[in-house]
Amino acid sequence: MIDFDKSEGLVPAIIQDSRSGVVLMLGYMNREAYEKTVKEKRVTFFSRSRQKLWTKGETSGNFLTVKEIITDCDEDTLLIKVVPAGPVCHTGADTCFDEINKPDSLEFLRSLETLIQERKRELPEKSYTTRLFREGIPKISQKVGEEAVETIIEAMKEDQERFKEESADLMYHLLVLATALDVTFDEIVDTLRKRH
Repeated sequence: MIDFDKSEGLVPAIIQDSRSGVVLMLGYMNREAYEKTVKEKRVTFFSRSRQKLWTKGETSGNFLTVKEIITDCDEDTLLIKVVPAGPVCHTGADTCFDEINKPDSLEFLRSLETLIQERKRELPEKSYTTRLFREGIPKISQKVGEEAVETIIEAMKEDQERFKEESADLMYHLLVLATALDVTFDEIVDTLRKRH
């Protein structure tokens, strides 16, 4: 339970992008702002300067859609994980700390894996990934082999740009194959960790 009485009715709320892990901003909530945030799944703060509630994005349209709310160990600070609809800062910057909000490489691979898993479940028409899943593990395995050979060829030529392109193709097809086999990226990383 959040202790709103500890700091005269307000608790700090740290806003973090649920996908990238980047801290976007800090705001304050009273009980009413917190309850509205929970109910509407959009972040609402209590403005200390205006002495009233304000929903982030009500002017700009850049709402913060709530994915998860976590209370700290003292129950007097919130961590709210969100999906932002656009830049968060009133200056137009991605964050109020003037950082660029983009996922690190591992987070991007996880989000790509999530998209591939969705394609496997939903099998949308006109999707290359859907076509691969429908053709089955032998075809996906063949594509992994082809991309591996193309990656090696570009490495032997020492063509860095083409090597990066072919490596990206190889990683994508390897994630598709892993998903087809119900193996996750984290399980592969755990295997690497055990070997280390």
